[in-house]
Amino acid sequence: MAVCAIGLLLALPTLAADTPSASTGLARALEQAWRLHPQAAGLDAREAEARAAQEVATGLTPEPPSVAIGSLNDRYNRNLGRQEWEVELAAPLWLPGQKAAREAEAASRVEEAAAKRAALRWGLAGELREAWWSLAAARNVNALAIRRLATAQALEADVRRRYTVGELSRIDANLAQAEVLAASAEQAETETALLQAEQALRTLTGTVAPQDVGEEVPTTLRRSGGLMSMPDAHPSIVAAAAATRSARARVTVADESRRAAPELALRVVRERGDFAEPYANTVGIRLKIPFSSGPLVRRETSAAKADADQADAEMIRAQTRTQLDAERAERTLASSERQLIMAQERRLLSAENLRLAEKAFSLGESDLATLLRIRAAAYDAEAFLDRQRVARAAAISRLNQALGVLP
Repeated sequence: MAVCAIGLLLALPTLAADTPSASTGLARALEQAWRLHPQAAGLDAREAEARAAQEVATGLTPEPPSVAIGSLNDRYNRNLGRQEWEVELAAPLWLPGQKAAREAEAASRVEEAAAKRAALRWGLAGELREAWWSLAAARNVNALAIRRLATAQALEADVRRRYTVGELSRIDANLAQAEVLAASAEQAETETALLQAEQALRTLTGTVAPQDVGEEVPTTLRRSGGLMSMPDAHPSIVAAAAATRSARARVTVADESRRAAPELALRVVRERGDFAEPYANTVGIRLKIPFSSGPLVRRETSAAKADADQADAEMIRAQTRTQLDAERAERTLASSERQLIMAQERRLLSAENLRLAEKAFSLGESDLATLLRIRAAAYDAEAFLDRQRVARAAAISRLNQALGVLP
């Protein structure tokens, strides 16, 4: 009984806040999860597309030049030897201000692609952190259930021995056996929950989670006039700002592209009237200027402005959301730290009560029902302390996530 009591009083494995795995474990898991992320596979192609658009915008012409070849003769009617060959080389021209607008729009697309990559990685870090601490909680609950089952089995053996010699009643033996059955059922349930948590994390990373799980280092908050200052490089805000700049750049392109591109062509004609005439060569220039269409211009401009207005609204929402998330995460961390202190005090009181109840039961001064009740309270206190340890570590990770800090 003394050994069982000592085993119960031992605390669960604490979170290794000062170990190197506290920071490197999540960072390594994030790298593994990033390699398996479906959307990350297409980001390189998206960035290549944006850089190709930037190369097009810096070109001499808005579109590639074209060549046209034509021939004319009278072979199928008069057949007097008339022959004409025409070659035309045409190149579209930039409209005034269009080239600069396209270059700015292409540069903003490159920035937007890079910002989306950082924002996607930040979002993946949030999913990983939640799965990480869910697994830590499931492990600790399972470890407590295993210890509870071992303690219940040891108690049942002692009660059965004392029942055999007539010191305890049949009711006490039945209570001890029921405690073993309840502990076995709880242990089986925690095994299932642990398996689900392990599979959830393995779905993200593709590998088994490490055994050592440590806390992250909380990010120091900056305040100005009592208000929290968000980091300037928050991935969510950076991505929203990049999307806004890109949308505004498209509005500028639409304003500068009120008609199709003009086209300048060089024509070379080689011809003769009949078999007796020699070939004559002529050279000419053709300039094509398309007319502007009011409805088409309004359609393109309105669509671009609608996207820009939506991007502005999403930018404001992203700033508000990140600010509120950070404030909520800070309050949650403060609350979890207070609850952790209270849980430690509660565990000390429960441990002392259990020690006294164990001594009284061994001396025959207390019955088994009282011991089981006090032991259940001690287990509740132990489980609550464990939950608060994990809750504090998860709150630190959520605060770092809200501030845009990667593992």
